[in-house]
Amino acid sequence: MKRALFYSIPAGLRPLARRLWFLPADMTDLLLNRRPAGVPPRGMIFVGHGDYVKQGEKFLSYFKEYGSLKPNHHVLDVGCGIGRMAVPLTQYLNEEGSYDGFDVVKSGINWCRKNISSTHPNFRFQHVSLHNSLYNTATQTHASTFVFPYDDAAFDFVFLTSVFTHMVADETAAYINQISRVLKPGGTCFATFFLLNEESEKLMDESPTHMNFPYDKGHYRLHSSMVDAANVAYKQDWIEGILAHNQLKIKSVHYGQWCGRKDFFDYQDIVIMSKFDK
Repeated sequence: MKRALFYSIPAGLRPLARRLWFLPADMTDLLLNRRPAGVPPRGMIFVGHGDYVKQGEKFLSYFKEYGSLKPNHHVLDVGCGIGRMAVPLTQYLNEEGSYDGFDVVKSGINWCRKNISSTHPNFRFQHVSLHNSLYNTATQTHASTFVFPYDDAAFDFVFLTSVFTHMVADETAAYINQISRVLKPGGTCFATFFLLNEESEKLMDESPTHMNFPYDKGHYRLHSSMVDAANVAYKQDWIEGILAHNQLKIKSVHYGQWCGRKDFFDYQDIVIMSKFDK
């Protein structure tokens, strides 16, 4: 019910609605001085659920253990939001390493530049104005035609946390192509998805209280008929085909709890892949 209400609000007003919803909690945090330094107010955090700091630290541990991220790597954060993953990386990447992130939400980029780049010059953030029915409808420039503003083979490690879960098929295919272009041969991409396969579709049918995707679009399904990018699930075999076509080899898949699994790794499915090493 709360999601449906949020989706009914025009995209341009959703940030304001969020700020108003969390205003009492943010004012309480301010008065009691209980918001940690370097953490944005709750009303500004537009990505994901859970504790901002703990989620960032958890994913950094995943990047290191499962993605072989090293302190001297050149890292690209696609859909960097408001710095939830960047903040812990400031304590891990060394002077030889670097971080670049881009996002469609300008307020998040502004916060990151002010609170992260100001003290970590090797952390760079760019705003890109792309159409997204959840976050930005003010432009008609679509992600399906977007060229990442980085050189070929510029990065050792690319990651996307809850990005493909908010993109439709032509946009996802285009981003996978760009990821392959900017990754170094042998480089790693870490991405989260909602993957549709025999198990997850059966569990969705049996567990209607969990995340579901009732609107069938062929090789992908939508959670909402009101906002197509609200949540998007993909047929796993379609994703595998797009990755292979773009010289990306799956190293491991870690399935999530979203569809009602009893044995799971995290909430969303995690796919770790590498660029073919020529």
